[in-house]
Parts: sequence; structure tokens; C-alpha cells
Amino acid sequence: MTSLYYCSHCKEYTLQNSCSACNNKTIERKPARFSPQDHYGLYRRELKKQQLKEEK
Repeated sequence: MTSLYYCSHCKEYTLQNSCSACNNKTIERKPARFSPQDHYGLYRRELKKQQLKEEK
């Protein structure tokens, strides 16, 4: 499985160990761990509702 890497210098994502745009070293990015007891789900849903109201 291929990891996703992030260049903190130019803020680009890549699949390589070095950034293709600036040739700096990249760091491995991992998504947040999934939990069935979603502790922050309520906050995320409330924020999404507010954002949808603002768009209308």
C-alpha cells in the first residue's frame, strides 16, 4: 500500500518521499483513526449545518 506524503514547504501532497515541486523532503500523513464512538461527530454535524445555512 502506498502512503500519502505532504510537503510542509509548498503545502503539496505527493506519493513520493521528496516533493516534485520544490525537491524538499516530505512527511507521511495519516488520516485520523476511525472510532465507532465518534466523540467529535456532534460538533462536525453542527458546524456543517451552520455552513449550509450561511450558503443559502
